[in-house]
Amino acid sequence: MDLFGNLALGLATAVQPVNLLYCLIGVVIGTAIGVLPGIGPIPTVALLLPFTFGLDPTSAFILLAGIFYGAQYGGSTTAILVNVPGETSSVVTCLDGHEMAQQGRAGPALAIAAISSFYAGTIATLVICLLSVPLSALALKFTAVEYFSLLVLGLLAAVVLAHGSVMKALAMVLLGLLLGLIGIDVSSGAARMTFGIAELGDGIDFVPVAMGLFGLAEIMANLERPPVRQVVSQKVRDLVPSVADLKAAFPAMTRGTLIGSILGVLPGGGAALPPFTAYAIEKKVSKNKAMFGHGAIEGVAAPEAANNAGAQTSFIPLLTLGIPANALMALMIGALMMHGIQPGPQIMTEQPQLVWGVIASMWVGNLMLLIINLPLVGIWVSMLKIPYRLLFPAIALLCCIGTYGIANSVFNIWLMLGCALVGYLFIKVGAEPAPLLLGLVLGPQLEENFRRAMLLSDGDVAVFVQRPISAGLLAVAALLILVLMSPTVFRKRKEALAE
Repeated sequence: MDLFGNLALGLATAVQPVNLLYCLIGVVIGTAIGVLPGIGPIPTVALLLPFTFGLDPTSAFILLAGIFYGAQYGGSTTAILVNVPGETSSVVTCLDGHEMAQQGRAGPALAIAAISSFYAGTIATLVICLLSVPLSALALKFTAVEYFSLLVLGLLAAVVLAHGSVMKALAMVLLGLLLGLIGIDVSSGAARMTFGIAELGDGIDFVPVAMGLFGLAEIMANLERPPVRQVVSQKVRDLVPSVADLKAAFPAMTRGTLIGSILGVLPGGGAALPPFTAYAIEKKVSKNKAMFGHGAIEGVAAPEAANNAGAQTSFIPLLTLGIPANALMALMIGALMMHGIQPGPQIMTEQPQLVWGVIASMWVGNLMLLIINLPLVGIWVSMLKIPYRLLFPAIALLCCIGTYGIANSVFNIWLMLGCALVGYLFIKVGAEPAPLLLGLVLGPQLEENFRRAMLLSDGDVAVFVQRPISAGLLAVAALLILVLMSPTVFRKRKEALAE
């Protein structure tokens, strides 16, 4: 089926009334959790997984995807009006967005953020359409050897691109791989690291781990922070930007879209990398660098375009290779498995309605966000008036209900609480938990593909460098390690993260 045929199938699926409804629900929930600091799309998606069991897989995936890119929109609203980033990806929007709001230009800032996100979402959807088929065709040529090398590259990239210390990120990946090995070995039937606990026989469920590390741990950290939320006093007006604003913002949003589309595909890049990179580049190429940090509209357009484009193109590795580009995509893989769908290149041929329906729904969802977000600014800001001390008990209760609902197991609740304490410790020591979740999800796949490769080669490890694609992937992985070991690169990476 050609590209236009695939798009026609996707649009026909996306505009079905039930899918339109779930798309709307997803983007509204995503916007709401983007507005509220400290919740985020990862625990929200993990929380809603049990509630999608009775849904059609396509509707469920459209709902979960809408939450992800909807959160990118919501984060910008509070970043501009309250100077509180609802999402990590909106941190950089505070710099110029809130400054514009204090100057009485909150309306144009919000409008440019919404238009940039829609523009980037449209371009990113086209990028997914253009790349999905050829990448999927290439992936069909992969054997266990190539998949093992690809997984190694992905985990190394997660270490390189993670925030903070490289050694801490490496430790997180290795810890995740170890946790992924817990359970009954399918080859020998031997119990590995179960400590006699029957519930660990099937391995550690990633949903309680995600809720603990990203949900409850963040709540615990937020309770320590003073609730300083002062909305700009000026009334939001002039939501239609001027021609001058659009002319200034268009090149920036185009560059941001390009940067976000590229960085979103990289494994382990995270939500912060595209907007921060786009802002830094925009500041370098600007003829008026002094305006940045003092209300430059380019400082809103570029990062907002980058974070939305990055959020959507991160679906490319998932849909074509079955490899998650970030922690949330790891949850999406789990969602597919829970619905009986095996992620990988075969999903494009076996489930075309799901794949192209989700891709088309991204454009539909972005259109919905553009239409509903600006008129509802007052509602989103009023949500911030809810005291956090009243909000967090409800979030904690929903996390417990969602975790229990995955397998009707009280053990999962205890596991989530334990992971929450560990996640809180990680926050205190500055260790990013996202590489751990990637290691947990990819660990079993890494082991399985290594074993298959050894069976194919009669135990000869040289097979990984004898096959061209595998050798190329491992060469890139080795290059990443060598580059990272360079003192100059290491110093510049540290300076960039500090900035």
